[in-house]
This record gives sequence, C-alpha cells and structure tokens, in this order.
Amino acid sequence: MNLCKALLWLVFLVAPAGAQERDWEKEWNSLVAGAKKEGKVVVAGFPNPDLRKEIPARFTQRFGIPVEYIGANSNDTVARLRAERQGRLYTTDVFLSGIQVLTNTVYPQKMLEPIRPVLIHPEVTDPSKWKGGRLWFADPEQKYILRLVNYVVELLHVNTDHVKPGEFKSIKELLNPKWKGKISAFDPTVPGTGSNTAAKFYFQLGEEFVRKLYIDQQPVIGRDRRQMTDWLARGTYPIALNPADVEGMQKDGFPIKGIYSLPDMPGVVSGGFGLVVFLNNAPHPQAARLFINWMASREGVETYSRAVGHTTLRADADESFLASDKIPRPGAKYFDSYDWQFNLTGEEKVRLWMKELLQR
Repeated sequence: MNLCKALLWLVFLVAPAGAQERDWEKEWNSLVAGAKKEGKVVVAGFPNPDLRKEIPARFTQRFGIPVEYIGANSNDTVARLRAERQGRLYTTDVFLSGIQVLTNTVYPQKMLEPIRPVLIHPEVTDPSKWKGGRLWFADPEQKYILRLVNYVVELLHVNTDHVKPGEFKSIKELLNPKWKGKISAFDPTVPGTGSNTAAKFYFQLGEEFVRKLYIDQQPVIGRDRRQMTDWLARGTYPIALNPADVEGMQKDGFPIKGIYSLPDMPGVVSGGFGLVVFLNNAPHPQAARLFINWMASREGVETYSRAVGHTTLRADADESFLASDKIPRPGAKYFDSYDWQFNLTGEEKVRLWMKELLQR
C-alpha cells in the first residue's frame, strides 16, 4: 500500500488480509474515484452551527470533496424536497434528520434509496463496532434509515435562579399553580420535537396531565427553539420543555440545569437529528454513498457527537467529553421516543389531538 493510500485509511481500521480485502478495497477505491469525479455532495441537516462547520470540514479534509451543507429544521427541509420533486428537481443527496418526518412523509412517499447495500467499509459493516452488536436501522424493512445516535434527553430545563432543581421531585410539579405562565414549550401541533414531547407525556402520564399542562398552565407555545433558550437563560420563562443549544448557554455561565428523570417518569432516549437517509435520484450518488460510509465511521459519528453533545451507537466512539447524564446506562430501561410505531401512529394521534385541544 503506497503512502497516499495509507493516509486515506488513517481513519479506518486495518482490514483483514487476503482476497476479501482486495475485493472491498477495489470497490472502495472505485467509489472514492467516482465521488471525486462528481465534485461535491449536498447534505441537508440540522442548522446547528458546529455541525454546519465541522461535518463539511472533516469530510473534505479526509477525501478532498466539498460538502454543501443545507441547514434547516426537518419540516422545512421536507417541504422543500417535496416541492422540488413535484417539479422533478433533485438537489439533495443525503438527509440527516429527526424521526417523525421520515416516518410520516419521506419513507411512505418512497423518497429513499436503501442504505444497507451502500455500506462497504469493514469499519462500518463490522457488527462488533456497534453497541448491541448490530447496525441500528429505524425503519421496518431494516435498510433505509440508519440510526447513528442514542442519548438520554432532558425531561425539562430550569433556570436555577428561579427554580430550584430539588423542587422537582415529581413530573407533576409542572402542574403546580406557581408555574402557571412560566413554562415554554415547542409547538406540539407540528411534526417534530414539540409533538414528540406532548406524546411522551400523553402515553406515560395520560390525557388529563397533558390537558392541564398545555391548557391550565398557560405555557407559551413557540416554534423558535433559540428564542425559548433565551427566555430560559434570562428567566422570562424559567421552565422550558424544548430549548436549543443549552450546552452553549451553560458554557457561557447561564444558570440552566437539565432534569433527566424523575420517579414518576423514567428516562427517555432519542436519536436527535442522527438518522441518515440516502435520497433517491440523488444528483451526486457516488459522493452520497461515500459520505454515508464516512458518516457511519468512527470519525463521522464522533464529529457529529462533538458538535451536538449526543451519544452515538458506535461501540468504539470516544464518550469522555459527554455529560454522564446523556449516556444511556447499560441494563436501564428507557422510553425510546424514536420507536417507529410510536412515531408512526401514537405521536401522530397525539399531534392531531393537540391541534384540536389548542385550536390551531
């Protein structure tokens, strides 16, 4: 193996010797060459500034292929993709997404290519490199939606200048009259974070709890998570169900604390925006295949993890920099908010009910 090839493989494990090695290496080298010929890959993903910066930088550094990263929330991305496809326009190769738009729109409308045949490199296909000894596909067919992330999410965040974390010994403390008008929540009537949160409360605590929380407590309902984070940091609404970039605010010294579990509501795990899909009719199909392999490699998932602070599903990924509360404990039972059936039927049922409840 020459020096250039050795440098190319720095990120990957040394493959087994013999004919099998030569087979996958030949396929891989052909893929890299084809991707370079296409000239770029277009990736839609969460508008996190670190993701927007680090993913293109690391991939381009590794392969010399530019990444056009389109940052937007998943609902806006899907609306754009649908509008483009109606005009037979295909601009995007890969989508890093949350779960609900995939279950309710992208997957049923057959906008995807299978990912399993795309995965080539032994570092990605080796089951021992993944927690649970397998790649985790979210879709029923186990081939279209690859989940890279699994982390414990906060049930809520509080501003400790206004709310002492010890006051929350039960999730039902959210219904305390003294918090009336002091809670912010992402809009539960649109697919995504807000509806997922409302559905978790609905299925774990019941309809009456949700009604009291979203009606009697008069929370402010918004669609701008950064604004919600600002409200939380400044104490305008000192309890937040779905803020954004909390870690950044904490690093800046704002008195924000996450509450991860309570006796009457166990921990919840999420896939965040760590689901990767390969859009069909991709304008740069070879570059897309290469990007998906890289995204599922140790370097790819660690780049994602460091940008957003989420635990990945790779067994060999560095987790030393992550908050311990975010790492699922072995053997512990969690409510998986990214369960396929929950998002396909349960969450959608609650979302439509919330539209009636809030008259939106």
